[in-house]
This record gives sequence, structure tokens and C-alpha cells, in this order.
Amino acid sequence: MQSLGSDAMQVEPTAEDLTGIRTFSKIVNAGTKLRYKNPEPQRRNIPFFTFSGTSDYWNEKVQEDIYIKSQMGRYRIRGYGAARPLPHLTDIAFKKDLSQAGQDPDLLKRVEMRMTLGDKHGARPLDLSMPVMIAPMSFGALSRSAKLSLAIASRLSGTAENTGEGGMMDRQREAADQLIFQCLAGRLGWNVHDMQRANGLEIYISQGAKPGLGGQLMAKKVTRELAAIRGIPEGIDLRSPSRHPDVLGADDLVIKVEEFREATGHRIPVSIKLGAGRVRDDIKIALKDKFDYVELDGLQGSTGAAGAEVLEHVGIPTLAAIQEALDALAEIGATGQLPIVLMGGIKDGVDAAKALALGADAVAVGTSAIIAGGCIACMQCHIGNCVVGIATQDPEHEKRYNTPAEAVHIHHFLEAMRWQIAAITDGLGYSDVKQLCRDDLVATTPEAAKITGLEYAPQFRDPNLQLRAS
Repeated sequence: MQSLGSDAMQVEPTAEDLTGIRTFSKIVNAGTKLRYKNPEPQRRNIPFFTFSGTSDYWNEKVQEDIYIKSQMGRYRIRGYGAARPLPHLTDIAFKKDLSQAGQDPDLLKRVEMRMTLGDKHGARPLDLSMPVMIAPMSFGALSRSAKLSLAIASRLSGTAENTGEGGMMDRQREAADQLIFQCLAGRLGWNVHDMQRANGLEIYISQGAKPGLGGQLMAKKVTRELAAIRGIPEGIDLRSPSRHPDVLGADDLVIKVEEFREATGHRIPVSIKLGAGRVRDDIKIALKDKFDYVELDGLQGSTGAAGAEVLEHVGIPTLAAIQEALDALAEIGATGQLPIVLMGGIKDGVDAAKALALGADAVAVGTSAIIAGGCIACMQCHIGNCVVGIATQDPEHEKRYNTPAEAVHIHHFLEAMRWQIAAITDGLGYSDVKQLCRDDLVATTPEAAKITGLEYAPQFRDPNLQLRAS
């Protein structure tokens, strides 16, 4: 075999070359002809995310993330939920063609939507006009004005609001017909007087956006009023504990449930909020500890502030969360024995109907409700500079928020959800929303089929086959 350099000529090998024993000699490349005939012309720099076409590996988001971390020297904090593509309720569809559903103006008279929630252990249940609630969001993450608009909207639509972390406002209690009072590990704003005037109590264990972690509230949001309600110093960075100090396991948790029931004369439902992590174990514990219902929050659920890596990678998707919960109850022969309220990226009545068909008893909406109330997703939730006055405690910013008007907008959105759920129920041939079931559904992606066990039917991806009622 002949070694070739840039100046060497290639010759045909002889028989001796192929059979004889030869020694090799090194030919040094002088580099005198290392030139392309047509060199690439010099031109302006092209960013990778343009140059690479459909590849999204070194995309703008990745580059920005690296750059900002290099400047700050720490992890990033932001609001909202997971932004990367994940299996979700949009990956399942109804088998039946619903494109003509929802055209009857008397539709709501034919479909039973009302439900009660929380009477499993003898408490006075929540009386909901439809299986939709407002998800827990705190006064702190949201402004006073935004919380009041949610409370008013919940009253107008005949459903329930939730205080979220950090105590109960008097005006919020006055505005909402049905208000759930939430207890977190830090017990901020928690007191027996507000427990007794609530319509439901909820023990927060975690949330979908940051399962296993407590809340974060930057110092700028800890105003004098907020500090007074929460019982903390004004103007400090607030990081809630990640676990309840007196709850080390399931046995401690059941004692806490009984304490709450005794403090309220066994009149009020006691629920638990779970971020989707170890769902199979957590659901079984919730049943054992005699909660009246569970609020189960998937990875697509939002928050006011959390580490970006946690938001994107720690929890499990909402679709997987509800399926694991149902499978866990089936494993112990307890199907249907623990009501589940599903949260985490429920964007409209179509998603809600799919969740109900999968096996949820109700849904709760957070992000979609505040978008209906004016949120423009400017991603300033954690900083407190929300330009529309929702995720802020700055009085100048909050002045921009029109509480009565936005309450009506949220109410309109909830009523649109009611119409969509009823239209789907009627379109499937049912008269009660409780009749929605898994037999009505198919999966349109392999991932969703694997997660849910539904039939894989990609032909149902056609959006014209799904209801988009207004």
C-alpha cells in the first residue's frame, strides 16, 4: 500500500505491493497545496438557531439560560410552569365527532352539572354548580385586587375559591360564597378563627410546579399588610419550609386531620393538595388518613416563583398524575372511594371534560383563570413588577387592575368552561357530566397511549373532530 501526501501521485499497486513485505516510510506533508478551489465566502455571523434549521439543541432559550446564569452565578427563578413539550390532555381526544355539538341554546337545561364535594366523612360538602374550582393561589404571589377578582368570580359562577398560602383576607372571605383555607408547612397566617369561618380546609404537601419544596416570595412582595396577615417581618425574602414540622409520616398526618376536624366541629371538609411526584404512594396515604378529597397538581401547574430546573424537570405530567392516582386506588380495591380534583395546565372546558372522562371528579383552574383576568404572561411573577397589577404588591402597579371588570371576565371564562363541558357531555349522548368515561377517549400520541392505556388512534389528531365551543 502506497502512503499518499498532498503532493504524492497515486499509482496502481503491483503484485509485489500486495503480496510482498514492504516497509513504510513517512512522507511529510509540505502543505503547499492545501487550498480549496472555491473557498467559502466571508459573510456575517449566523446564529446557530437559524443556521441549524429545525434543530433546537442550542436554541435561543438554551443560550439565554447559559448567559443569564453566567451573569448571576446562581440558578434562575421564575413563575408559571413547565415550558418544554410534555404529554398532556391535548394528546387525548374524544372518539365521537363533536364538531356539531353545543348548538342548542337550551343545552344547559338538559345536562346535570351540579356536584357536591367533601362529604366523605360526614362534613358539610362544597356545593359546586359545576365540577370546576379555582386553584390555590396566594395573596402574596397575587395582589389583593387579583385575589378579590377570583373570589367574586367564584361566587358569580357558583363554585369555590382557595386562599392558597399565607392566610385569609377579610374582603376575600366576604367576596367568596365558598372559600377553602389552605395550611402550609410554615403555618403562615394559619389560625383557628379563620379555620372556623372557612368552607373547607386544605393541607398543602406540595404542588406540581415544585413538588417537595415550599413557596418562595421575594422581599419586594412582603408588604406591611402581607406581613401582618402572615405573621412575619416586613420586607424579607420568604422561603416556606418544605415539610410540616409536626408531620413526619402518614400516622402524624392522620392526627393533624383529626385536629382540624375537632377544631371545626367536624363541619368542614378536610382535603390535601399533592404535587405529582410519588403519586401511587401519596394517594394511598391520603385514603388511609381519611381526607375528604385530594387536589392533585401535575407538572404543568404554575407557581409564582420557583427554580427553573425544578419547574421543568422535577414533577410528572398532569396526564401521568391522574392515571397513577387511579391505578393506585385500583391496586388496593378502592376505585371511586377518594374524590380527585385534577389541576395542572387545565386551559379550558375541553381539557376539563377529558380529565373528567379519564376519572377525575372535578378540576381546578389557576393560570387560565388569571389569564382570563388580564394576565399577559410577561414572566415577572416572582419579581413583583407585573405590569397589569396581578402578580405584584406594588401599589402603583396594582392601580392598573380593575377588580370588578376582571372578576366579570373570569366569570365569563368559567361560564365558557361550563358550556364546553355541557356541550361535550350532551354531544356524547349523556345527560349528566358524571357519565363521562374512558370509553369516550382515545390517545393521539404513542406517549399518551402508553401513559393512559387508551387506544392509540392518531387519526383523531384532526382538530375539526374536537369541540371548540365559545
